[in-house]
Amino acid sequence: MPKKEVKIYTVAQVNTLIKVALQEKLPPRLKISGEISDFKRHSSGHCYFSLKDAGSILPCLMWSSKFKNVKFAPENGMAILATGHIEVYHPGGKYQLYVEKLEPAGVGALQLAFEQMVERLQAQGLFAGAHKQSIPPYPMRIGIVTSESGAALKDIAESVYSRWPCVKLFLYPVPVQGESASIQIAAAIRNINSRNKELALDILIVGRGGGSLEDLWAFNEEVLARAVFDSKIPIISAVGHEVDTTIADLVADARASTPTKAGVIAVPDIKEVLERIITLQKRLDLDIKNKLIIYTQHTDRILASAVFRNPFWILNNAAQQADEISMRLAAAAKDIFANIRQKLTAALEAVLRIEPHRLLGQKSLALNELANASDAAVKNVFTKNKLQLTAMENRLATLNPKSVLNRGYSITTNKKTGKLVSNADDVKAGDLIITELAKKELIESKVTGK
Repeated sequence: MPKKEVKIYTVAQVNTLIKVALQEKLPPRLKISGEISDFKRHSSGHCYFSLKDAGSILPCLMWSSKFKNVKFAPENGMAILATGHIEVYHPGGKYQLYVEKLEPAGVGALQLAFEQMVERLQAQGLFAGAHKQSIPPYPMRIGIVTSESGAALKDIAESVYSRWPCVKLFLYPVPVQGESASIQIAAAIRNINSRNKELALDILIVGRGGGSLEDLWAFNEEVLARAVFDSKIPIISAVGHEVDTTIADLVADARASTPTKAGVIAVPDIKEVLERIITLQKRLDLDIKNKLIIYTQHTDRILASAVFRNPFWILNNAAQQADEISMRLAAAAKDIFANIRQKLTAALEAVLRIEPHRLLGQKSLALNELANASDAAVKNVFTKNKLQLTAMENRLATLNPKSVLNRGYSITTNKKTGKLVSNADDVKAGDLIITELAKKELIESKVTGK
């Protein structure tokens, strides 16, 4: 018998056969329970992870277009329910679950997302009381951020006007439900804050009526929580019914369990304010009356005093005191002068005892003797110095070259050079010479020969 030929398959053909077999044998959609492991989110937004249980691991992929609908944050070790279909990944030769929907096992996805958001924002301090602003006690301008068609607007307005009719309300309409509602509410809050110099709002009320967790989800988004936290205008959150609590409620400066109660928190009751004013007015009237009585009694005591019975009493007392002081000063001055006189007398007696006239005579004689001795010494010095000067003068006169002129000698100088002519070589024929005689007489002559 001829041998049967064996068919050879390519890798791609095998993967295709496996894919077709899986599609034919497996349901088109599977809901699988398991625990997340090795969760990674790519920069493209696609998520890659595995589902595991005690015995196996199933690779999973979730496209970014599907993952954007997941409200909670998947984490490794989290028990979940994944809905999708199984396909073969040809390039890798492996099968994997293409996840279309993720939900936590045992608790709703929105509830888990809410709990995760609360935990994260609380750790960042967005709920801390230190950041909360006080609500103004008597606001006059209030902004309301809500849907213009919702019942919440009517409830807030009726509650506010019934308690505080002097206030002005300003509506800033926004969608309060839907995918982009949180972004639009947050943008409205930031826009109002940026223009509040001209708007001059005292309070912002942000809210809506009741609904399911899905309906209220816009008030659980982080973008709205950040806008409420950053607001410089105090914000009252009024979302849902008594049992509803949102992230916006936890971040806001004050929380109203319903839109109606937001008006109670935002404004005082005018009746209570008027009653307080009347009470304060009565108390003020009573205080004024009591003070008037006290001041009247005090005035009566002053008028009944001696000063007002006898107006000159103070002046007379002052005059008498001045007289007493004057007499005391005169007596003190008299004592001082007597003491000085006594000391001068004692000093004079002491001077007289030492006989100053006799001492003066002795000192005068001594001074005269000293004066005579000084005169003699000075004259002696002058005489001695004069003799020395005369001797020096005679010595200088003998050394003076012109002193010989008086004895018939003369001094001859060359007029041109000004030098003395002491021999024939000091002049030549034709030179002019000057001859000096006694009494500074000069003769000018010319050399005609040597």
